[in-house]
Amino acid sequence: MTERSDKSPSPKKIKLGAEKLKTFFVNHLNRVYFAKAHLVNKLPQIMDEVNFTDLRLAIRETVADVEKQMARMELIYELLDESIGKGSIHGLTGLVDDAFEAIREQAGEAELRDMSIIFYLQNIECLEMASFQVLQIAAVKLKNKQVQQLLQECYEEAKADRTLLLLIVAKYITK
Repeated sequence: MTERSDKSPSPKKIKLGAEKLKTFFVNHLNRVYFAKAHLVNKLPQIMDEVNFTDLRLAIRETVADVEKQMARMELIYELLDESIGKGSIHGLTGLVDDAFEAIREQAGEAELRDMSIIFYLQNIECLEMASFQVLQIAAVKLKNKQVQQLLQECYEEAKADRTLLLLIVAKYITK
């Protein structure tokens, strides 16, 4: 067995110019924005099929929260003097589509379908939280406190939705 020499240079700080950082920020904000729009369009499609009453209410709340987050994101675009641009969104929207395909596979078993809905919404919320955190850090470098605050509010909402879903799953599994 060969010993690995770990003589790589120590990690360096990422030094992007303001314009490159702003481009990164806007491109990734676009990805999150369009994934949210996709989710808002998809969630009502399963609303009537949900078995757990609490989950139905949580989905309604999630849709309302996502719409508020999208409104905040639209304000961020305005604050940065940018317009919403589509760009590549297949990764995040693909996750949503895969989730809904897996949910449809459980069509014959209401409890399993609801658990699948919770499972995938949890995954989506975690991804949103991570995305908002990275964008918040980038916003610090963009030196825009209002953008940072709007992203913090989006993060807190995603976190609250995730917690609500955890409470619902705990309630129904342990019942």
